Amino acid sequence: MKKLVTALYGVFSLVISIAQTTTELQETARNFMRQGDYANAIIVLNRAIEHDPQNILLAKDLALSQYYAGNYNKALETIKPVLEREEADDQAFQVAGNIYRQLGMNKDCEKMYRKALKRFTNSGALYNDLGELQWAQKNKEAIKSWEKGIEAEPSFSKNYYNASRYLINTTDYIWALLYAETFLNMEPFSNKTPEIKQLLLDGYKRLFMRADITKSSQDKNPFIQAFLTTMNKQSATMAGGVNAESLAMARTRFILDWYSSGTLPQYRLFDYQRQLLKEGLFDAYNQWIFGAVQNLGTYQNWCVIHNEECKNLYNFQKSRIYKVPEGQYYH
Repeated sequence: MKKLVTALYGVFSLVISIAQTTTELQETARNFMRQGDYANAIIVLNRAIEHDPQNILLAKDLALSQYYAGNYNKALETIKPVLEREEADDQAFQVAGNIYRQLGMNKDCEKMYRKALKRFTNSGALYNDLGELQWAQKNKEAIKSWEKGIEAEPSFSKNYYNASRYLINTTDYIWALLYAETFLNMEPFSNKTPEIKQLLLDGYKRLFMRADITKSSQDKNPFIQAFLTTMNKQSATMAGGVNAESLAMARTRFILDWYSSGTLPQYRLFDYQRQLLKEGLFDAYNQWIFGAVQNLGTYQNWCVIHNEECKNLYNFQKSRIYKVPEGQYYH
């Protein structure tokens, strides 16, 4: 009995030792990856896999390192067995998708995405990647993938980004305005922010070109009709042109009207705008979006004069993660 206990203790100690070694090696490899030293990451990960060949996280990291190192065929060879395993997550399929696309294997890639989405039906990331693959092939079905991603995982930002850029040039451009501003609040400090701010300013100019903006869209969607009807009441504020100040005024009155009715649907973006109004930050918020792209110098001067408001807005944005609840998909 004593020998059995000793033997079991030895096995247990060996398992712990291997686990520690694997964890340490993985962290070393990830440090190399963060530094862009993918060759060393591959060396370390191969060693770690020798210790723990069934570790799916090591395999994903290895495939990703091989991908970034430009060893696409080797990366595909590494990731394929991972996809067949029950514990494979949607991130593994994302890695595989990047590899397939780099190899120009678009048909295989789309087939793989669709297979993955049957398994991960709420993965906004996979819907986004499928949409990007379709759009790269000029397939207009891309917007359906991004829209489905918004519906399936409403707090995943990239579907809003891609959908807004697609829809701004269509008759559905009102949705582009809503999606674009949602993206801005999810990623207020990303490198895509200036582009989306410009899209919003141009989109609002297009919206107010008509004297009666209820005719700006043929979309009979009740949500869009409510948006246009409520915003149309503010058309007079644009008499001097569309700019940060006139938009702040129109959008303030819009929010007050939207919530005073008591019958219009709840929408996270409008809830957020109302919160900013209550915090006294809505003017700074509109300047941050529209003033910054309309005239950067004028915006910077505005921030000097309204330093406290700009600082408070920045702190407000930094202290919160903007999430969209499920059930608010109206398109």
